[in-house]
Amino acid sequence: MTIRVLLADDQAMVRGGLRLILEDQPDITVVAEASDGVDAVAQARRLRPDVCLVDIRMPRLDGLQVTRALAGPGVVDPLRVIVVTTFDLDEYVYGALRGGAVGFILKDAGPALLVEAVRAADNGDALVSPSITLRLLRHLTPAGTPPGHRLVEALSRRETEVVRALARGRTNQEIAAELFISLSTVKSHLSGIQTKLGLRNRVEIAAWAWENRVVDGA
Repeated sequence: MTIRVLLADDQAMVRGGLRLILEDQPDITVVAEASDGVDAVAQARRLRPDVCLVDIRMPRLDGLQVTRALAGPGVVDPLRVIVVTTFDLDEYVYGALRGGAVGFILKDAGPALLVEAVRAADNGDALVSPSITLRLLRHLTPAGTPPGHRLVEALSRRETEVVRALARGRTNQEIAAELFISLSTVKSHLSGIQTKLGLRNRVEIAAWAWENRVVDGA
């Protein structure tokens, strides 16, 4: 199936470049473009794209506000949002991921990573530009969670292995191969882990793993 993407960026040249990169892929099509945050939210809610690529700095509503409106806590049937920006400030990264984004990609990361992030989001995975991943995961505290209230002991041995692999940046497919389990089993474990820890997505699971030193060498 074709992955339907919405592009939101206030610069027409940037939108055009992203469209060319994405539509060069046989499994991706751009269904809409927006030049400001209000239009992005309206089109996203109307068209229900599979993935929304959203810039941070836009008129009327910025990318963080758009992310919260489409994917934030309390949103019924949230959309998958990837923030694509030239700015890797910690406040933007934290704000985007705590607002529900499933990815944070720098515009200079290259076409391959952009395409990979779109496919990962469509598959229910998350991807953050490698240049900021470790910095993010070593410092991000999951929203609304006092440290120490989520005990490592709450996880089974297998769930802990899944968390460790995820925190090292493995996709679901890679976790399945690494642990010699099926893809459906990985997804089942992740669902159980989110329920046990009260987390919303795999990025928050990874952040929790680093914060609680579940990852070897953390």
